[in-house]
Amino acid sequence: MARRSVPPEDFRLSWRSVLQLFPSVWRHRWRVAFAIFLLLAAKVATVTVPLVLRSIVDALDRTLVVELVLPLGLLLLYGALRLGSSLFSELQTAVFSRVRQSMMRELSVDVLRHLHRLSLRFHLTRQTGAISQDLGRGTRSLATLLNYLLFNIVPTLVEIALVTIILFAEYDVRYVLVVVVTFTLYVIATLVLTEWRMPIRREKNTLESKANSRAVDSLLNFETVKYFTNEEYEIDRYEDELIKWEDAAVKTQYSLSVLNIAQGAIIAAGVTVIIIMAGQGVVDGELTIGDLVAINAFLLQLFAPLGFLGTVYSILKHAMADMERMFSLLEEPPEIVDVKDAQPLKVRRGEIRFEDVRFAYDQDRPILKGIDLTVPPGHKVALVGPSGAGKSTIGRLLFRFYDPTSGRVTIDGQDISTVTQKSLRDAIGVVPQDTVLFNDTLRANILYARQDASQQELDEAARMANLTEFIESLPQGWDTIVGERGLKLSGGEKQRVAIARVILKAPPILLFDEATSSLDSESEQEIMTALARLAEDQTTLSIAHRLSTITDSDRIIFLQNGEIIEEGTHDELLARGGRYAELWRIQAEEGDDQDSANPA
Repeated sequence: MARRSVPPEDFRLSWRSVLQLFPSVWRHRWRVAFAIFLLLAAKVATVTVPLVLRSIVDALDRTLVVELVLPLGLLLLYGALRLGSSLFSELQTAVFSRVRQSMMRELSVDVLRHLHRLSLRFHLTRQTGAISQDLGRGTRSLATLLNYLLFNIVPTLVEIALVTIILFAEYDVRYVLVVVVTFTLYVIATLVLTEWRMPIRREKNTLESKANSRAVDSLLNFETVKYFTNEEYEIDRYEDELIKWEDAAVKTQYSLSVLNIAQGAIIAAGVTVIIIMAGQGVVDGELTIGDLVAINAFLLQLFAPLGFLGTVYSILKHAMADMERMFSLLEEPPEIVDVKDAQPLKVRRGEIRFEDVRFAYDQDRPILKGIDLTVPPGHKVALVGPSGAGKSTIGRLLFRFYDPTSGRVTIDGQDISTVTQKSLRDAIGVVPQDTVLFNDTLRANILYARQDASQQELDEAARMANLTEFIESLPQGWDTIVGERGLKLSGGEKQRVAIARVILKAPPILLFDEATSSLDSESEQEIMTALARLAEDQTTLSIAHRLSTITDSDRIIFLQNGEIIEEGTHDELLARGGRYAELWRIQAEEGDDQDSANPA
C-alpha cells in the first residue's frame, strides 16, 4: 500500500511552533552568544591545523636535506590548535547546557499547562499513556533540534566555507569544483532519501505510542484485569502492538542504512578524485609533500562535517516528526475559555439558576431539553432520576466543564460564562461519585483543597468526615501513602477523603454527586449528619441515586430523558404517587430484602 506523503503544512506548523520558543532563547541571549563565540573559535582552530601541518611537513622535508633541525615552534602551535579546538568545543557544550535544559523545562511546563486548559471532552477521548509518550519524546526532540540548529549546522557550514576558500586561494580551482560537485550530489541524495524515510519513521512513532498506551491502560485497570483473569490477553494485545512496532523499527533501520551507504559512496568518490589529483600534482612537481598532507587534512575536515551534516538533517527531520504530536497538543484549542475582560465571580447569596438550558454532547443526541431550575440561596435541592436522565450533566455545566448549547447558567445573576473559571470553581465544592486520589499521603490529598491549612483545620475536617479513627489506626497516620488513584483505600475511605477536602475548602456552593454512594449504612448516616451541618448556610445541589439520602432536601427534582417531570418536597412527591413515589417504593422493597438477608 502506498504511503501517504506528509502535508507540507504539518511541517510549517512544527516550524512555527519552534519559532515561538525562541523568546526562551532570547532570555539566555548572552549565554547563547558566548557559546556561539566559543564554537566559532573551535572551528577556526580546527581549520588552521592543516595549514600548520603543511608547514611542519615542508620544514622537516627541507631541514632533513640541509641540517637536522626540529621545527619546535610549529609543533607547539600544532598542539595548541588541537587543544584549543577540543577545549572550545567542550566549553561551548557546558555553557549551552543551561539553555537547553531550561527550554526543555519551560516547554514541558507549557504543554502540561495547556493540557490542563483543555476541555473535559478532550481528556475523555485521549489516552493518558499516548500523551505521556508524545510529551516525553517531543521535549527530548526539542533539545536535539535546538542543539543541532545552533551549534552544528551553522558552524559546519562555516567550516565548509572556510575550507573551500582556502582551497580556492592556495590551490587549483579544480579542487573547488570537485568539492562543489560532491557537496551538491551529497545534499541531493540526503534530501531525497530522508524524505523517503520520513513516513517510515512516523509510522514507527505512532506504533510506539500505541504500544505504550496499551501497556499503561492495562496497568491503570489492574484490578479489572485480575477480576477476569485476562493477564495473558493484555500481554498478547501489548505484544501484537510491539510486533507491528518491531517491523516498523526494522524498516526504519534498513532505510537509514541505505541513506548512510549513499552518503558514504558520494564522499568516498569525491575524496578519491581529489587525492588522485593532489598525488599527480606532487609527481609533476606542482605540489609539495606538505601540500598533499594539507589537502588530505582539509578533505578530512571538509567531508567529516559534511557527513555529519547529512546525519544532522536526518536527525532534524526525525525530531520534527517526533515533535509533531506534541505541537499538535499545543495547537489544540481549549473548548472552554474565559471571555475577554472576564471578572471574578462575586458570590453574595449563592442563588443558582438554569434558564432554558439545552445541551448535547453530540448534535444528534440531546441530553438536556430546556431545563429551568432555581436553587435559592442556602437551600438544598436534589436531582434524582434514572441513569442517562442528565443529572451529572447539570453538575458539569454548573462547574463549567461544558457550556450549554443554548440557555444560560447564573450564580447570583452572573452568567457563569462571563466570569473567570478559577473564581467560579473556587466557589464550588464538589464531592464526586468516583473519587480519584493522588499517589501521595493522606495529608497531601486533603490539603489539596487548601494548601495553607493548619494541622488543626485538617484534624477538624477529618473529624467531620468521620476519618479520625481510621487515620489513627494507620501506622504512618497522616503520612500514609494512598497508592496510585487511591487504590490502597476502600471506596468508603476514599469518599470520606473527598468529603474532608470539601469541608476544608469551605466553599459557598456545594455539589454532591452521589457523595455517600460508597459508604455503609452506619457511616452514611454519620456523613449525612456532617454534610447537613456543613450545608446549613450554603447552597447545595445534590445528585442522588439512593432517595433515602435526600429526603431532607428543600426541593427534589425528578429528571427523565433530559426533562423535569416532577418536583416538590419528599412528602409532596410521595403524595402525588408519580415516578418518584414508584422509585421510592422499589428502593424501599430492595432495602427490606437486604435487611432480611443481612440481619443486624
